[in-house]
Amino acid sequence: MAHTDLVITPVSGKADFKAFIDLPWRLYANDPNWVPPLKAEVKELLTPGKNPFFGHAEAQYFLARRGGTVVGRISAHIDHLALEQPVAQGMGPGTGNFGLFEAEDAGTGKALIATAEDWLRAKGMTRVLGPISLSIWEEPGLLIAGHDHPPTVMMGHNSPAYQAMIEGAGYVPVKQLKTYELDITRDFPPLIQRIIKSGENNDRIRIRRVDKSKFDAEAAIILAILNDAWGNNWGFVPITDAEIAHTGKKLKPIVFEDLIMVAELDGEPVAFMMTLPDLNEATKSLNGALFPFGWIKLLRWLRKPQARTMRVPLMGVVQRLQSSRMAGQLAFMMIETIRRQAIADYGSTRGEIGWVLDDNQGMNGIAEAINSTVNKIYQIYEKPL
Repeated sequence: MAHTDLVITPVSGKADFKAFIDLPWRLYANDPNWVPPLKAEVKELLTPGKNPFFGHAEAQYFLARRGGTVVGRISAHIDHLALEQPVAQGMGPGTGNFGLFEAEDAGTGKALIATAEDWLRAKGMTRVLGPISLSIWEEPGLLIAGHDHPPTVMMGHNSPAYQAMIEGAGYVPVKQLKTYELDITRDFPPLIQRIIKSGENNDRIRIRRVDKSKFDAEAAIILAILNDAWGNNWGFVPITDAEIAHTGKKLKPIVFEDLIMVAELDGEPVAFMMTLPDLNEATKSLNGALFPFGWIKLLRWLRKPQARTMRVPLMGVVQRLQSSRMAGQLAFMMIETIRRQAIADYGSTRGEIGWVLDDNQGMNGIAEAINSTVNKIYQIYEKPL
């Protein structure tokens, strides 16, 4: 059919909102590596008042229809905290985003991107950075390598066709985010084992698990390290208190004390590592619905997860230690502690670390030193408006 009969409209009302959420189920029906998200979670993500991201951001969603059938979707959004960041760090004044991009064909994709750009331009934006859905802390980037296996918990998956659509709309790559995978049943190389051993013999260092009974206090410690550790990173946007509370509540069911470590140096918390069992393994078969029986299955799994894969979404060492040998040593010690737990208590055989910025030399070096290999690459693009 000709592209002339394509109609793009802003999402308005419940039916549009539902259509926006439901579209991927049709587009990825035959993709064995797509993991259906829980619809209730997507709804929460997209709803101002439910997602604290909207405390500092605004968004408009668009639907593309052809002959009454929904064939694409996109969000255009502006994070006002990102506008306040230094330009050298990737965000900064005038930078808007698009995200949640899905399109059945190239013509639809092109028209949707142009629509998002028009909305951002009308809001005074001079540059687009995308795709980012919705915040840099959620699902940033377009998957450009690693479509042949499913994503782990809280990671995105998209059609390989989207790369050509986005690049065809004049976008150029600005940053790559990589994830690494490793066989955790194998011991680390002898050199790394020696570094870990010497750390274990150092009285100044203590690696401890988090205490879930002091959830808020532990979350505050981790957040303080995170904001310090990541503060100079490309794309960094500070996390608000409301976002921390919200994320904490959401993650609490998959937070296990023996999988999250805090490293203390002379009694002061200086590093942390957060590991999550891959919830996608449990939710994939639910097809996005917790009811009527999905939640029973999920609760049973959460009681004592057996997960093939463990994902490390976040890790940080305070800036003052980052270029020291101590940083690597603390990282290896935390990784090794969690590696042993993952095998013993969760039956895990595989780890995934990420995402990691392509220019984060410290983290890429750590990943390579423990024999992990890049398994997925996400690309973030930019374009002047």
